[in-house]
Amino acid sequence: MQVSKRLPFQNQSPSETRPQNRRSLLALPVMLKVLLANSVVILVGASLGTYLATRIYQPNGAAFLIGFVTAGWLVSVLINFILLKIAFHPLTQLRETMKRIQAGSTGLRAPLTGQDPEADQLAEAFNTMLETLADAARTRATQILTAQEQERKRIARELHDETSQVLTSLLISLKVLEEALVSEEARQRVEETRSLVHQTLRAIRDLSIDLRPSALDDLGLLPALRWYIKEYQQKCKVEVEFSAPNFKERLSSELETALYRIVQEALTNTAKYAKATKVRISVVEDDASVTASISDNGQGFDAQTILKLPWQERGLGLAGMHERAALLDGSLTITTEPGRGTTIEAQLPLRKRLAQGAEAEPAPLPQPTARAVTAPIQMNQEPETRL
Repeated sequence: MQVSKRLPFQNQSPSETRPQNRRSLLALPVMLKVLLANSVVILVGASLGTYLATRIYQPNGAAFLIGFVTAGWLVSVLINFILLKIAFHPLTQLRETMKRIQAGSTGLRAPLTGQDPEADQLAEAFNTMLETLADAARTRATQILTAQEQERKRIARELHDETSQVLTSLLISLKVLEEALVSEEARQRVEETRSLVHQTLRAIRDLSIDLRPSALDDLGLLPALRWYIKEYQQKCKVEVEFSAPNFKERLSSELETALYRIVQEALTNTAKYAKATKVRISVVEDDASVTASISDNGQGFDAQTILKLPWQERGLGLAGMHERAALLDGSLTITTEPGRGTTIEAQLPLRKRLAQGAEAEPAPLPQPTARAVTAPIQMNQEPETRL
């Protein structure tokens, strides 16, 4: 049995080689494309011009030569226009991408067309610069949030350990003084002072909890949320239902902090703007991620309009929630409609576990998104845990 050997180019039919040749020509640099096209035009024009010059003395020869020169010039301009239009198409795409990124679409990247190596190198350098800037921005934002949480923790502990203790000692001293007084007017004045100190102590305690509850560091996310929700219901007179099914262990500090702050900010916005009477909060954990959902039956808002505004104009609350989710490679979804309530859902990938020092690899999740859709909020399901 004989086996015939064929060269690589022999294995391809003419119909297969034509697209490859066309792609090879398109992949040439712009300068070579223009040079080749003009060389062809000059060669054809010189050959035909020389032939026509020998026949100039024949009848109508001069007019024919002038028409040929004019037609050749027009053809040359047309060929150069078409060629340059095709050759500079990657640069046009790069320019449009730059404009869209400047307008705020920071997630876009310049396309690599393969038509021009130099344009692809420029697009690749531009994309590399964007990635470097994005990494630097993420690092800076992470450092700022970390420093902010550390400062909040420090101030909260100082308020709890020093200021609260001083006020407590003052309350005890006022109580002793009140018992030692004989005058009813003086006792009344001391009682009023004690009431004022009680209010101050309560305000400092609330401020300390808002800054950084000690339960978040000592006990974890769920006890901290339950404590905050209890205080929130007493202060804002809003019914809150909280459930945490399938929640296994403590999460990493950054995940717990991000989820706590997102829930805290959502509840704060509900109390300020939503005019809601009922809020449902659920925290669900699976093998790949943890999801926090906050739904209210308030008045809602036009999310499409709000999210199109620069973050300086839409407020630090929404911007902070989006930023915290994005820094952990997660997503934040806002579902709302005027008059139909609001649902905020944050999904963060699991990274580290505190139990047994084990580390879990995060499953791939979509890029951070912030989308707004219009859908009513259903409030008729029974929660697993009620506070």
